[in-house]
Amino acid sequence: MDWQTTADAVPARIVSEARALTMAGRAPATGAWREGDPVGGRRFVTIGDLPLESGETLPGVRIAYEQWGTLSPAADNAILVLHALTGDSHVIGPAGPGHPSAGWWPGVVGPGLPIDTDRYFVVAPNVLGGCQGSTGPASLAPDGAEWGARLPFLTIRDQVRAQLAFAEQLGIRRFAAVVGGSMGAMQVLEWAIMAPDAVGRIAVLAAPAAATADQVALNSVQIEAVRSDPAFRGGDYYDVPDGEGPTRGLALARRMAMLNYRTAAELNSRFERSWQSGLDPLGGGGRFAVESYLDFHGNKFTRRFDANSYVVLTQAMNSHDVGRGRGGVAPALDRITAASLVLGIDSDRYFSLDGQVEIAAVLRRSVHGPEPVVLHSEYGHDAFLIEHAAVGEALRALLAS
Repeated sequence: MDWQTTADAVPARIVSEARALTMAGRAPATGAWREGDPVGGRRFVTIGDLPLESGETLPGVRIAYEQWGTLSPAADNAILVLHALTGDSHVIGPAGPGHPSAGWWPGVVGPGLPIDTDRYFVVAPNVLGGCQGSTGPASLAPDGAEWGARLPFLTIRDQVRAQLAFAEQLGIRRFAAVVGGSMGAMQVLEWAIMAPDAVGRIAVLAAPAAATADQVALNSVQIEAVRSDPAFRGGDYYDVPDGEGPTRGLALARRMAMLNYRTAAELNSRFERSWQSGLDPLGGGGRFAVESYLDFHGNKFTRRFDANSYVVLTQAMNSHDVGRGRGGVAPALDRITAASLVLGIDSDRYFSLDGQVEIAAVLRRSVHGPEPVVLHSEYGHDAFLIEHAAVGEALRALLAS
C-alpha cells in the first residue's frame, strides 16, 4: 500500500540528508486536496445521497477521478482501476499542480502497456473517504464545516456502492475488467459479488477475502498512533496553522505501515547498519540510515495525505469480509462469475499468500487454475506496485482471456 514506490526501488542504501532537507519546512495541517487547489487531471461526478451499511446516509457524495483513452461507442472497453489505501486517482502522469507525486502505476497503465490506453478506456476514482477530491473527512459537510471525525463509518461495501453509482453516471454498465491491489483488491472482490453483471474480468492483487485478526491488530495500532497525537484534536484540526496539525501521529502511522509493506531482507540489504551522518548513532546523536529512511517517508506522507482519512480508510479495511451476511467466505466467493486473476506475493508480510490461496481455490473462472499467480519478490506487499513486468504479464493473460 506504499503507493509512491518507484523512487524506493533504486539501489541507493542511504536516504541523503539533502533529500531529507526537502521536507524540512512546516507541514500543512492536512495534505488533502481542498477546494480552490489546482485541479490537475481530476474530473468530478456528484452521485447524490448514499445509503451506508450502518443505516446512515451520506449526503451529496462527490467522486473525483481521472481517465485515459477513449470509450468505445458500445461502452464495452472500460477498465476500472482501484487504488490502495494511500493512493488516489493519479495512476499515471507526472507530479505537478494538484498532484504532489507522480502516478503510482507507470509501468502498467499507458499506451502499449498491459492496461493499454490505446485500446481501453481506463477510469480511476479516488475512493470514498479519501482525501484527494472525493467526499471524505476534509470535505465540507452540509453545515459548511469539514466532516472531520463526524464522517459516518464507511465499509468497503459502502465504497463499492459509491463506485457503482459513479459508473452509472459515466454511462458504463459493464466493465471489461475491474483491477485493484491491496485495499483496491478488496473492492474488486465486492464488485464481483455485488454486481456480477457489471464485471467481465477481475484482478485481485495482494489482498485477502477477509481481514484477519492479525491484520486488524496491525491496523489498530496505526489508528491509535494518529489519534494519540495531541494535535489531532479529535479530528478537528483543519484550520490550524502549518506545523500545528497531527503530522507526528500520521508520520508514525506511516512508518509503522512501511514495516508491513516491505521485507526484512530488503531493509537489511539496502541499509545494513550504515549511519545517516558522521555522528555515531550509539550515543553520539546520529541515526541509522534505516531510521532516516522511515523518517523521510513519514514526513513526506504528511504533505499529501490527511490524518482523518487515514483513520477512515484503515477502519474500512478492517471491515472487509466478503462472507459477512453471505454464509461465509467460500459461499460468497462462489458467487463470482467473472474471469479472474488472483496474484499473491511470497514475501508479503501484511496480506500473506494464504489469503490469495483461499480466494483462488474457490473462483471458478480463474485464468491460472486453482492456485494464485505467485510473485517472487524481495519487496513484500509493495511488489504489486514495483514489479511492473511480472504484474503486467499476469494482467495481459487476464485481458486476453
